[in-house]
Amino acid sequence: MSAHQTDQPFIQRTSFSTTLAHRHKSIPNSSSSDPNNPVPCEPKSTLRPVATMPGQDSVESSPRSSGDTRDILNDDSSDLDTDASTPPQVFLDGEAEEKSDKMAPLPRRMSESQSQPRIRRASVTYGANSEEIKRLLGDGKGTTFLERYCCGKGCCKLQALRPTEQVSMPALDNDAFRFLGVSIEGLNLDTNLTQLPDMPEQNITFSSVRRDSIPDKFPAEARHRHDAETVRTYPPEYMKPHPPYSIFNAPVYGARELTKPGAEKRTFHFDIDVTDYPEEGGVDFKVGGAVGVCPPNDPAVVEELLDHLGIPRFQRDKPIRLHTKGGRWPTIWGDEDSRELLTTRREVLTWTIDISSTPPTKPLLRTLAEHATDINEKKILNYLCSAQGQAAFCDLRTGAHITLQQLLYAFPSSKPSLEELCNVSTQLMPRFYSLSNDPHVSSARDGLAGRRLIETAVTIHETPAQAGTLRTGVGSGFLERIAKKFIQAEVDAEASGDPSSTPGAAGRALNLQIPMFRGLMANPLSKDYITDGPMVLIGAGVGMAPFRGFILNRLKNANCANKIWLIQGIRDSMLDEIYQGELGDHEREIKKVVQSRAQTEAPPRKVAKYVQDEVRLQADVVWFVINSLDGRVFVCGSTKGMGEGVERALIDVAMDKGNLDLETARQFWKDKQDGGQYIAETW
Repeated sequence: MSAHQTDQPFIQRTSFSTTLAHRHKSIPNSSSSDPNNPVPCEPKSTLRPVATMPGQDSVESSPRSSGDTRDILNDDSSDLDTDASTPPQVFLDGEAEEKSDKMAPLPRRMSESQSQPRIRRASVTYGANSEEIKRLLGDGKGTTFLERYCCGKGCCKLQALRPTEQVSMPALDNDAFRFLGVSIEGLNLDTNLTQLPDMPEQNITFSSVRRDSIPDKFPAEARHRHDAETVRTYPPEYMKPHPPYSIFNAPVYGARELTKPGAEKRTFHFDIDVTDYPEEGGVDFKVGGAVGVCPPNDPAVVEELLDHLGIPRFQRDKPIRLHTKGGRWPTIWGDEDSRELLTTRREVLTWTIDISSTPPTKPLLRTLAEHATDINEKKILNYLCSAQGQAAFCDLRTGAHITLQQLLYAFPSSKPSLEELCNVSTQLMPRFYSLSNDPHVSSARDGLAGRRLIETAVTIHETPAQAGTLRTGVGSGFLERIAKKFIQAEVDAEASGDPSSTPGAAGRALNLQIPMFRGLMANPLSKDYITDGPMVLIGAGVGMAPFRGFILNRLKNANCANKIWLIQGIRDSMLDEIYQGELGDHEREIKKVVQSRAQTEAPPRKVAKYVQDEVRLQADVVWFVINSLDGRVFVCGSTKGMGEGVERALIDVAMDKGNLDLETARQFWKDKQDGGQYIAETW
C-alpha cells in the first residue's frame, strides 16, 4: 500500500459524504442481482456462471500453464500524481481519513425530478493550471471547496503581469526549461517584482571531522563504511524508522515480472527474506499488513547532481560532520531536535532528501535565484517567487512533474551549496507496500529450509521528463532496478546450461537487498481481516495484491470456497492479470475478472467493462455479505475512477436492494465502515 502526492501514495478512505456526486444507476435484473428482493440470501452459485451485460462476453480466468507467470494489472482508471505503483501508505488510525458530514434522516428515495443537482467532489481536480483556477475563482473571493488546491483569494491573478509593448525576455534555450512550461509573457529585466520571500534561514551546515575522533564521537557510524558502494546499499544508522529499531536490509529471495510485453505498466513480484528480522515488541508480519521500504535515490541521478554542484570527487565520500539546528531531518520519525551526525555528501543526497518526487517550493526557487549568475535565469526564478509570478508558480506545481535535477538543468548557472539545498528540500520518506501473501502460508512452502518470506507486488510508476523521456518513481524505480538485476542473473544462468543451477540461486548469489522495516501491521486491511465470515474483495490493478494473502489464508481451511468472492479489475487478461493461477484450487469458482480494454476487431470480441459494473451485477453477493454476521467488503485500488466508481455502485446496491433513498444508502455504508464491515483503502 502506498502513498502519493508525488511518488508516495496518499491514502483516502471512502467517506460517503454528501459532496460526492451521485447519478443513480439501477442494478440489472439477472441471475446474480435481483433488485426486487431486499432479503439478504446466500448466493446459490459461485461467481463463475454470472450473466454478463448485453453485448459483452463472459470473462473467465484460465488455468495457469506449468511454469507460466501471468500476473498483475493496473487499475482501469487514470493515475494520480503519486507512486500509484505501490499499494496505499499506512497511517496511524484516523490519519488522512476523510470526515463525512453527519446526516439527518431523509425521506425515502426521491424521484428524479426531486433529486438534488449534481455536486462535484472535493477530491476531483478542478483546476490543473492557473487559467482553470481563474475561471473557477471568478471575482477572486474563491470557494471553500477549492482550498485543497488554491488559497481561494485569487492571488495568482491579482498582480499578474499584463502584456505590454515592451519586449519580453527570451525563453532560456534548453530542453529542461522548455519542459517546465513557464509563461514569462510580459516579463523583462526591468519588471518590478514584489513580495519576494526572504532567503530561508540556514539550519544545516557541514564541517570537517578528524578520522581519529570518529570512534569516540560517532561510535555507531564508526562501524558503517562510507565508500560509494556501501553508501548505495546500506542506509545510514541515523535513519531509524521507529527508534530504537533500525532499518533492516532484507535479502531478495526471488523476483519475477508479472506483466507481459505490451502491458501499459510493468509490475514485479518480490519474495523478501525476513528470517533474521529482529523481534520488535511482539509485533509480527500479518496477512494484509504492509512494510515500509526506504529507497535510495537513483545513483546515476545522485552522481549527476554532484557533478552539477561542482563537488570534487575526493570530497564526495569523505566523512563530514552534519549539524542541524532542529527538526527531524535527517532521521525519519525522530524527535524534533538539533543534531550532530557523521555522514558523507553522497550519503546525504542518496538517502535523506527527496530529489525526484516533490513539486518545487518557493524557498527552493528563491535559493536557486540567489545563486544564479545569469541575469535572465535570476529574473525568472525571482519572478516565480513573486506576487506577479504566482500564476506561473501554480502552473509549475500542478503541471508536469518537476524534479530537482530538471530545475538545475533548466537554470544551469545556479549552483547552490549542498547544505543550502538540504535546507530547502523535502525529506525522503519510506514507501509502503502491502503484503501479497499470508506470511505463515508462504513460509511453509517446499524448499525454503526454514527461511521466512514475505511477498509483495510493485507496479512501476512513470511520469514524463524532459526531452521526451520518462522518469520512474523513487520507490518503484529502485525496486525495478533490483528486480532486473535478479531476473538477468537467472536468464544468464539458464543460458549457461549449468544443470546444477536451481531456480533463484543465481539471483540470490548477487546478494541484492531491500532496506525495509516492519511498519504498521494495524492498518485497516490487516486489522479488520478476520478468519471467519463471508467477504467480498474488490480490487483493481496492484490493489488486488493484498487480497492474494486473504484468499490463501481462507482457502487453506475447509469449506471456505463458498464464503469468499473476488472481483478483479484489469485492462487486458492476456497481459495484465494479477496472480492468475496462484489463488488456490478454488480460483475459478471465487474470482470474476473484469477487463477495461475493449478490443477493436469488427465486431469486437468484448466490450470495455469496469469493476463498478461488476459490483452492480453481483448485487446479491454484496448485499448478502454486508448483512451477514462478520461479513466484510474490502476495496483496494486507485481512488480516481475505480474507488469513486465502486463507491457509487455500492450506494446503488443499497438503494435498490434495501429500497433506500440516496442519503440513507450513504449512511448505511458509513455505518458499515464505522463498524469495520466495509474497509476501503485507496490512493
